Amino acid sequence: MNKFLSFAALLLTLWLAGCASTPPTQSANPDAYALSTTTSAPGVRADNNPPGLRPPVYPSGGLRALPSVELATLPVLALTPPADMWDRIRRGFAIPDLDSDLVRDREQWYSSRPDYVQRMTERGSKYLFYIVEELERRGMPTELALLPFIESAFNPQAVSSARAAGMWQFMPATGKHFELKQNMFRDERLDVLASTQAALDYMQRLYDMFGDWHLALAAYNWGEGSVSRAIAKNKKLGLGTSYTDLKMPMETQFYVPKLQAVKNIVADPARFNLTLPALGNHPHFQAVDIRHDIDVALAAKLAEVPLEDFRALNPAASKPVLLAAGTPQILLPWDNAETFQANLEAYGGGRTASWTAWIAPSTLKPADAAGQVGMSETELREVNNIKEHMLIKAGSTLLVRRATSVLLDVSNQVADNGELSLAPEVVLRKTTVKAGKKDTVASLAQRYRLNVSELAHWNNVGTSAAFKAGQRVVVYLPARAARAAITTRSTRTSRIPKGKIAAKVPVRQKAAMVKKKLTATRKK
Repeated sequence: MNKFLSFAALLLTLWLAGCASTPPTQSANPDAYALSTTTSAPGVRADNNPPGLRPPVYPSGGLRALPSVELATLPVLALTPPADMWDRIRRGFAIPDLDSDLVRDREQWYSSRPDYVQRMTERGSKYLFYIVEELERRGMPTELALLPFIESAFNPQAVSSARAAGMWQFMPATGKHFELKQNMFRDERLDVLASTQAALDYMQRLYDMFGDWHLALAAYNWGEGSVSRAIAKNKKLGLGTSYTDLKMPMETQFYVPKLQAVKNIVADPARFNLTLPALGNHPHFQAVDIRHDIDVALAAKLAEVPLEDFRALNPAASKPVLLAAGTPQILLPWDNAETFQANLEAYGGGRTASWTAWIAPSTLKPADAAGQVGMSETELREVNNIKEHMLIKAGSTLLVRRATSVLLDVSNQVADNGELSLAPEVVLRKTTVKAGKKDTVASLAQRYRLNVSELAHWNNVGTSAAFKAGQRVVVYLPARAARAAITTRSTRTSRIPKGKIAAKVPVRQKAAMVKKKLTATRKK
């Protein structure tokens, strides 16, 4: 028995040692490496790569150590490395299964769409190794790695109609709460590493709050406050408080069943006549440092990666340039990271960025701002996403063409805090109003909130001039105010005989009143 335990211990030690290693160079075969575990401090991987090349940085905050187990209690299967990534995910399933008609409904939905499942799983293959490693480091169920299938079909650039963004679909406010930067140059809700860390932090917090993964997932979709109120309501009524007992919106009712359906498909795809894409148990990407601002197109070119693939790993880079001060590292396919480093060092094209940041000195029309920075208005609007009839407010940060005289990269302050603030452009309409008794240029300017000099100029009079009662006066007003002035002008004073009360009544209303009066007279 002791010999068996010694042999098993040796096997486990060798396996864990192999799992903790990362490929030392780009030429190493990544298929030879499986799980990676902490070798120094929690959440920090050993760095055996050349300078500038390294696996992604795993923040240590909030990580949970994997549960310790006695070697003698490990089944033989646990001593065998996972065959592939799907096998590794299956081994970490830990959330109690949900069995309901809604689960079977979603199983049917997915299994009847094999092309969709294929596209979705192929897209997710880029990110699953990283996510599963993070879940295992925290001791969290690996089913959670499948959640982006439900949230975004594993599209890291997905943005919903409600403004939720990224593969984990963070709302703006929730993203800010979990310190995901959202500014002019990047949206970390789309960032693969940052958003994954935030999502797992959030889900662990929800689990700690509710003590149940089904409720935690419901809260991730519906909000922790909504789930708490639903539980309190059921308690007050003497009803159950599990996920299936709560009254929830339809979307939340289907949320956990969707995840369960995908879990069942991953567990046994053949049962649903589906085939999952081959997915080796090794890293798909690694992080590369950038020390200077660099155009996205140039970075993809130096890495010898199609631009679409580059953006899939770096979706937060929505602008045509990466700012080293705000995005100090980029993700590249494992085999292309060293290629990028070598090509960057050999690059002889001078500056790597053709774009920079510019601060608007005052509130400007886009055409005026474009003139100041030497760009066409169309290009300025497109790169900064400025719609028609909008003004650029003073202090706004814009992305502009980098002049040859600009030698410095964008500063940390601007890269981290740059914001573009827009205001609707006020369109003035020419209209006329009738002056009342004792009206002057000054009184009409005050009434319509106009400049005295401008109003005098429009009417070719002096600033101290007075108008005759009923005189038509030219004014330029915002569209809404102009409509109100026209409506007022279309009314006229009508006299109601009985009360002899003068009132401003619209012509159409007056006609109806006269008709009513004539009808009443005939009845008499």
